[in-house]
Amino acid sequence: MAVQPTRRQLLQWTGVGAVAGLTGSLTACGSGAPEQPGGTGGGGGEGSGNAFTVYWNAGHAYQTYEEVLAEFGEEKDLSINFQKYQWPDLRTRLLSDFASGNAPDLVEDTSWVQEFAISGEAMSLQSYIDRDGEEMGYPDDWQPTTLDRVSYEGETYGIQLHLTCVLPFYNTAMLDDAGVEVPQTWDDVLAAAQELTTDDVHGIALNQDHSYAWSWLLQNGVRYYDPDTQELLAPRDKAIEALQFQADLVHKHKVAPIPTPGTDYSGPQKLLSANRAAMILTGPWDLLPIEETSPDLPLGIAPAFRNVEQACVQAGSSMFIPANAAHPDAAWDLIKRLTSLEVEKQVTEEAGMLMPRKSWAQSEMVQNNERFSVFADAFPYAVDYSSNLRLTGKSGEITELFKTLYQDVVINNTPAEQAVQTFVTAGERVLAS
Repeated sequence: MAVQPTRRQLLQWTGVGAVAGLTGSLTACGSGAPEQPGGTGGGGGEGSGNAFTVYWNAGHAYQTYEEVLAEFGEEKDLSINFQKYQWPDLRTRLLSDFASGNAPDLVEDTSWVQEFAISGEAMSLQSYIDRDGEEMGYPDDWQPTTLDRVSYEGETYGIQLHLTCVLPFYNTAMLDDAGVEVPQTWDDVLAAAQELTTDDVHGIALNQDHSYAWSWLLQNGVRYYDPDTQELLAPRDKAIEALQFQADLVHKHKVAPIPTPGTDYSGPQKLLSANRAAMILTGPWDLLPIEETSPDLPLGIAPAFRNVEQACVQAGSSMFIPANAAHPDAAWDLIKRLTSLEVEKQVTEEAGMLMPRKSWAQSEMVQNNERFSVFADAFPYAVDYSSNLRLTGKSGEITELFKTLYQDVVINNTPAEQAVQTFVTAGERVLAS
């Protein structure tokens, strides 16, 4: 029988540092001032002596990683400068460092590796992998879908650290009381949401964060960028349909609240926890917030919906070594430590984070846990939706345009066809520049 974690186990797993939340698994996970330990600033850069600088997502500063860093620093006689940022701040700081010729020694990133490989800011790890790959199980023990996203022109520039995906979370009691089956198709979603919506409860809640829109687009067979035709949002009619479906849940069918603009991605989770929404789309980063704020919530997690196909957003983070890092050999050693199966399991036990190793997914601790196993089972159809776009070197600018597109359609109720045309026109100019 599959075993769900108890409240006590989940609270024990949080550890020091995990309470910051499982943020950072999508492209934007909040904002705020970066934490700069010890009052030090800037990257490592050349001539930084024994200072070893790590840029990390603030929500991933788990106690396990703190302990690995402390042991690593002691063994290498390095002073660890562990700087923690929200994703937008981390990227801003990193771009500033690159522009000034400075760099940290190791960076946790969210789908930036290829961009920085193209620009020459990321170091190729191929020589390290050729030497140590077999011993560390790379690439054979990593999920195949994590390999291309950290590679460029046949060489590897990063190593996947976390692997997650976005799935439907739902209140099992609400569905049972209404006699509603767990939705599988888009038609099921709409019918269930209409049945579940009351004066006090929304049938479903959408996220204001544009990256959550991509599960719906992928389920309709849409790709962000077609390298053969150089077309954005292809096929175009399917993209319009997927975006309009989301907007109609909010504005036409009124089964979802209007998402609140901002940088906080936790709105749907809070509605679910407060029994104000019956269904949401999210990932494992919301398990602990749900457990902490609503431990009695009868939570279910379902396989991804389908329309043209079954699919969901592949998310997670990876690590890369800047080309100008002062201690590249030490940084590679740290990557090996942070991605060991033992450390992966410890982080899962501490914070519920999901991992890229096949041996992690096949382990008893995952397969015997209903919540972890449903995510692990979804990995084969989870899609890295921006993979082809990143190879253009223009993904950052295009993503900002897509953010505007999504919010215009879903929040402002701009017709999807009109908003998509505006996006495509602007996006084509960016690609041509």
